[in-house]
Amino acid sequence: MKKKIALFAIALVGLSAFQLFAAMPPVGSTAPAFTLQDQNGNSVSLADYAGKVVVLEWFNENCPIVQRHYKAGDISATAGKFTPDGVVWLAINSTHDNSNASNKAAATAWNMNRPILSDASGAVGHAYGATNTPEIYVIGKDGKIAYEGGIDNDPQGDKSSDKINYAAQALAEILAGQSVSVPVTKPYGCAVHYAS
Repeated sequence: MKKKIALFAIALVGLSAFQLFAAMPPVGSTAPAFTLQDQNGNSVSLADYAGKVVVLEWFNENCPIVQRHYKAGDISATAGKFTPDGVVWLAINSTHDNSNASNKAAATAWNMNRPILSDASGAVGHAYGATNTPEIYVIGKDGKIAYEGGIDNDPQGDKSSDKINYAAQALAEILAGQSVSVPVTKPYGCAVHYAS
C-alpha cells in the first residue's frame, strides 16, 4: 500500500512539473507583463523597459546551485558584460517566503547591482512557467521571448572546455541582429518554492 501511495505521489509531482513546463509561454510569444517591487521597495514593470533587451533570471539565494553560480561569479559576469550594451538584467524571486529585506541582504552579500524582484505570490513565476532557480528568459527588443532555459550546459559545475553559456550566446546573437540559434534548453537547479 505504501509503495502505491509513493508511486502516486511521484506521478503527481511529475504531472505538476509537466503542467508547469507545458504552461511556459513559447519562444516567439509576447512576454507576460508584470509589476513587482525590488529589494529597495521600488516598483519595477517589464513595460518600463519597452524596446530594450531584458533578461529575467529566476533567483533563490538559498538554492545551492544559485549559490554556486554567484560564488563563481559567472551570472554577475554575464550580466555585467551585456549591461553596457543596454541589456537590462532582472532577478525574480518567486520563493514563497522571500521579502524585500531578504532580497536586499542577498544583493548586498553578493554585490548584485541590479534589481531582485519579489514575486512571493508566485504569480509572475507561474505566468512564465518558471520551474527552476536559476532559470533564464531573454526578451528581445520586440517584447517577445527569444530564449528560455538554463544559463548554461553545466548543471554539475564540472565542465571546462565544452561549457556553453546559453544566456550569453543568445544575448550576443540578439545584439548582432541574428536569430537565437539555441532558443530553448532544459533548465536545471532547485525547484522554485512556490506558495502553492
